[in-house]
Amino acid sequence: MLRNPIILRLTAFVTACTVALGSSALLAGLVEARSKAGLTSALLEERLNFVSLDTDGLLITMTGTAPDEAARFAALSIAGQLLAPDRVIDKMDVADATGLDPLRFSVEMLRNGDGISLIGLIPAETGRALILDELQNLYDSAQITDMLETADYEVPEGWSDALEFALEALKDLPRSKISVSPDQASITALASSAQEKARIEAALSRAVPDDLRLVMDISAPRPVITPFTLRFAIHDDGIAFDACSADTDVARIRILGAARDAGLEGKADCTIGLGVPTPRWAEAVSLGINAVKALGGGSVTFSDADVSLIALDTTDRADFDIIVGELEADLPQVFSLHAVLPEPVKIDGEGGTDDVPEFVTTLSPEGLVQLRGRVMDETQRIAVNAFAQSLFGTDQVYSATVLDNALPDGWPVRVLAGLEALGQLANGTLVVQPDFVQIRGTTGNQDANAEVSRILSSKLGEGKDFRLQVDYVEALDPSKALPSPEECVTRVNDILAEQKITFEPGSASLSSSARELMDLIADNIQDCQEARLEIAGYTDSQGREEMNQRLSQSRAEAVLSALLSRRILTENMVAMGYGENEPIASNETEEGREANRRIEFRLLTEAPEETDATTGEDTPTEDANE
Repeated sequence: MLRNPIILRLTAFVTACTVALGSSALLAGLVEARSKAGLTSALLEERLNFVSLDTDGLLITMTGTAPDEAARFAALSIAGQLLAPDRVIDKMDVADATGLDPLRFSVEMLRNGDGISLIGLIPAETGRALILDELQNLYDSAQITDMLETADYEVPEGWSDALEFALEALKDLPRSKISVSPDQASITALASSAQEKARIEAALSRAVPDDLRLVMDISAPRPVITPFTLRFAIHDDGIAFDACSADTDVARIRILGAARDAGLEGKADCTIGLGVPTPRWAEAVSLGINAVKALGGGSVTFSDADVSLIALDTTDRADFDIIVGELEADLPQVFSLHAVLPEPVKIDGEGGTDDVPEFVTTLSPEGLVQLRGRVMDETQRIAVNAFAQSLFGTDQVYSATVLDNALPDGWPVRVLAGLEALGQLANGTLVVQPDFVQIRGTTGNQDANAEVSRILSSKLGEGKDFRLQVDYVEALDPSKALPSPEECVTRVNDILAEQKITFEPGSASLSSSARELMDLIADNIQDCQEARLEIAGYTDSQGREEMNQRLSQSRAEAVLSALLSRRILTENMVAMGYGENEPIASNETEEGREANRRIEFRLLTEAPEETDATTGEDTPTEDANE
C-alpha cells in the first residue's frame, strides 16, 4: 500500500530542517568556544587578567575591574582586533583612582662639562622654568637639554630641599649623574684626584639635608706617576718611605708588608697609579726592601726600572758585596741595579772644603732664601740666582756664593735639582756635595716627601746618595689652616665696610642687591662655623622705639636665615636686635640715619643663649666683643 505523497514530502522537509538546525547550533557553539579561547589567550598574554568573558551565542560580554582606564582600553582594543565590534559587549569597570599610590617625583641630572640634561617628573608647582633659570644662573655657558615632565599633584615633603641640594651639588661636579627624589639623592661622579674626591665627599656630607638619604659613588682616576718612584730608607732617625708607588692594591699590600717586616711602624701608604715599568714591580721592591734590612740600614730607590741601593757608610764591605750580588741575581731582568757603599759624610754647612765642596741653601719660615757655597763660574751663578728667584720670588733671594772652577762634572745639575726639591718645602735647608745631597725641613703638603724623592731620583741619576728629613706640619697645610674666630669676624666686617646689607624699605626682606652680598659673606664665613658669633641689627631713631627694636630683631634674623639657606651652620650664631641704640652717627641727618641702619657681626665670648620658649623673646646674651 503506497503512502500519501504529501505526508512523505512533509516528513522529508521536517527531517531536513532538524538536521540544518542541529548543524547551525553545533557550528555556533564551535565559533563561540574558539572566540572565547582566542580572546582569553590574547588577554593573558598582555597580562590583562582582570577580564572575565561570558558568551551568549556569538556575543561575548567582558566584565571585571580594570586598574585604570588605560588597561580597560587595552582590553577592548585586543577584543576589537580579534572579533567584530558588534559581537563585544563592554561591562568592565575602572578602579577608583583615589586609592592609587601618589606619583613618584624624581629627577635625573646628567652633567658633562657645560652640557646638562634633565630627565624626570616634577610637581607643576616646582616649575620647570625655575629649575632652568637656576641652572642658567649657575652655569652661564651651559647647554641644557630639558626632558622634564610635570604633574599637577601636591608637592611631597622634602622635595624642595632635596632638589635644591641636588642643584647645588651639580655645581661642583662637572662630570656627574645625580638622581634625586624627596627622600634620597644618589650621586655618581668623577673627581680629578684622590684629594678632590675626599673634599667633594666631605662637602656633600656636610650639605645634605637631615631627612635626605645620600648615596655617593665618587671615583678618582689613578694618577700617572712619572717616573714611577719608590724610596725606602733605614737611618738613625727612623724607618720610612720617602715615596711609595704601586700599580694595584695587591702590590701595595705586598710592599707595605715587606716594609713592616723590615721594622716599619705606624701609618704608611702607597699611591696607586699608572706608569709602572713592569707587572713585577711589587716583587722587585720587596727584594730591595729586604736588601736594606739585611744591610742593617741605608736606602733603596726605584725610579722606573733604575734601582739605586745606598748602604750606610759603616757597612762591612764583604756583607755589602754578598747582599748586592744576591739582589742583582734576584731582580727581574728589566731592572738595572746600581749599588754604592759611600764614604763617610761630613757636612760643613758653610761651603765645604777644597776636598769636599758644598753648596748650601736655607729657606726661612718667612720665605727668605740665602744661597751660600760654591758655583763653577759667573754664568752658573747667574743661572742659579735666576732659578732660585723663579721658585721663591725675586725679592726673597740673597746670594753669597763663591766661584770655584775645580768643581766636579755634574755640579750644576745637582745644585738646580736640590733647589727644585727645596721649593716643595715651607722652610728647610739644602746641602749639595759631590756624592751626597741632603734636604731637611717642614712642609704643609703631605705628598712633599714623594715629590722631593721623584725630583732628586730623576735629576741626580741612578746610584746617587741623598738623604731626606722632611716633616709634615698640619698647621702649614693650606687645606687645614682654618682662620681664628677673630679673623672670621674681621673678614665679614671688612666686607660690610665696603658694602652694607640693605633691606626693602620698612621691612625685614633683603633687597635684591643684598643677595649677592650674602653669597660673598657666606663664602668667607664657610670656614668659621665653630666661631660663636652675634648678628646685631640696628635702626635709626625715626618711629617708635618699640617698633624699631622689633624691626632690628627681624632684620638680624633675616640675615641669619639667609646664611642658613646658603648651607652655613648657624647653631653657634645668635641674632639680636638693638633698635635705635648705639648709633654710630647723628640721627639728625639723612647720611647719619643711613649709617645707623646697619648689620654688624660680633664675636661672642661664650655660647649664645637659646630663645625663651615661654615669652618668645631672646634671653640676654653675654657681653660681646666688637
